[in-house]
Amino acid sequence: MGEKAQDMALSALAFVLLSPLMVLIALAVVVDDPHGSPILSQLRCGRGGKKFRLYKFRTMCVDAESHLEKLLPFNQMTGPVFKIRGDPRITRLGRFLRATGLDELPQLVNILKGDMSIVGPRPPLPREVAQYTLYQWQRLTVTPGLTCFWQVNPARNSLTFDAWVELDLRYIREQCWLLDWKLIFQTSGVVFRREGL
Repeated sequence: MGEKAQDMALSALAFVLLSPLMVLIALAVVVDDPHGSPILSQLRCGRGGKKFRLYKFRTMCVDAESHLEKLLPFNQMTGPVFKIRGDPRITRLGRFLRATGLDELPQLVNILKGDMSIVGPRPPLPREVAQYTLYQWQRLTVTPGLTCFWQVNPARNSLTFDAWVELDLRYIREQCWLLDWKLIFQTSGVVFRREGL
């Protein structure tokens, strides 16, 4: 079975098995913050910089983007990525979803659509890509994924952006069936250990 066929088969199976959980999460998001859709549709960059709509459970208040400018001085990440610990835009339920990675489950649809793979570098925002160096742009030479070396790293939010890029380039160099399955199993551990924050 080819890599793309394997991605499609596994994501379709996961979607069917996890559908009840995803319905419960969607309902919980609405109860926690009824002011917006439980699903966030966000423009991201895929292979070759091609833009696509990424889906995830909403973990922030509906007007989160409008508050970004005033939070930029507190950015704790290097490079073009924005992340701060204790981001005030994140909802109560959103913190749990991010810690477990359950907010990413709707991306199974992106895999079924062919925008993403199960394993690969995480898809960046267009505003981040606009700041990439040619070296960093190598992240976009493969199909982005639901999980990767960075995603399973317990200290991922403490890593510099350069270290994140190096992990992605390592995956691109070493990519194989065995490594993909290793990362998939490690991702399951991240969910149970709640290492996402």
